[in-house]
Amino acid sequence: MSHAPAPLPWNRPLIGDEEIAEVLDTLRSGWLTHGPKATRLEHAVRERLGVQDAFAVTSCTAALHLALLAGGIGPGEEVITPSLTFCAAPNAIHHVGARPVFVDVDSTTLNITPEAAAAAITPATRAIAVMHYGGQMCDMRAFRALADQHHLLLIEDAAHALHASRDGMPAGSVGDLSTFSFYANKVAAAGEGGVLAGRADLVQRARLLGRHGIDSSAWQRHGKRNTADYEVTVPGLKYVMSDLTAALAAVQYDRLPEFTRRRAAIAAAYTGALADLPGLFTPTVEPGVEHGWFLYAVLIDPDAAPLDRGQVAAGLLERHQIATSVHFKPVHFLGPYRDMAHRPLPATEMAAARQLSLPCYPAMTDQDVERVIHAVRQLWT
Repeated sequence: MSHAPAPLPWNRPLIGDEEIAEVLDTLRSGWLTHGPKATRLEHAVRERLGVQDAFAVTSCTAALHLALLAGGIGPGEEVITPSLTFCAAPNAIHHVGARPVFVDVDSTTLNITPEAAAAAITPATRAIAVMHYGGQMCDMRAFRALADQHHLLLIEDAAHALHASRDGMPAGSVGDLSTFSFYANKVAAAGEGGVLAGRADLVQRARLLGRHGIDSSAWQRHGKRNTADYEVTVPGLKYVMSDLTAALAAVQYDRLPEFTRRRAAIAAAYTGALADLPGLFTPTVEPGVEHGWFLYAVLIDPDAAPLDRGQVAAGLLERHQIATSVHFKPVHFLGPYRDMAHRPLPATEMAAARQLSLPCYPAMTDQDVERVIHAVRQLWT
């Protein structure tokens, strides 16, 4: 009697003994909020990226919100951003009173291009917020030059690209401000959490805003001042990462080289085994790019493949118990942002119909990888 295979999720974090020990250490320490573990993570990010400062926060969305606030972006101003992204960046843009200006992506890499951004600049443009799709870094040399030419704030949404680089520059090291995610399904997973990194003056302003506008952190005050001895200098928010989250995040961040090597090996196995299937386009890695492989994103052309994207996803799940995901439903398809695409976005809308993310994460075994390859190939026969 044959047994059905166990379900293979689209993603599963790889949590080891060191992460568990760090969380237990935090629980036993009695210091649960933003403190020594969050500070350790901030130091690690500064060192890895060579940036001036970093601030550990509750989420990548919080980091994006603080980036816009620290950059002084406000009502009546425009921020250029891709529509092929999660809604977090456009939502943050909306909440500071600015307007997201959606531009198209490259049809191969699904990354925003400097050319598309340049064409969208108007007198109201104040910032460009790029997103490194799937872990492949955008052309940040060109974006840096474009932002400098037009005196624009450059924000890198590096949620997908914690250990990626291009032309020798780490993702998150080029923008005025960069944001990282430690959400449960990301390359380094802590359940929640994010980091804002970049220019010291901007990160320091974000740190002030993210701590209620109070002039020093609880950890700095603890034992040094009376707890009532503080001043609120601006009306701030509460966005600090707890040490419970940071205990996980700091260990996961240290493991990024190991995680990324495994993701790259899985991606190479997929590309080698699936590249000959008609109508299925495997990811293209541009020259000079060290891909982070948060996503292994294939494009399925229904005119050349035997199935469309929906049928492939359904077949993998129903016949093989293999989950997939879609990245993303374009933001200009979503309620608050409908009718806000004021230029054609053909590559974005093509990706919306054809893109499928296969499982690609370090907790997968070699047998899991072979199972996905076999299942996909079987659907094509």
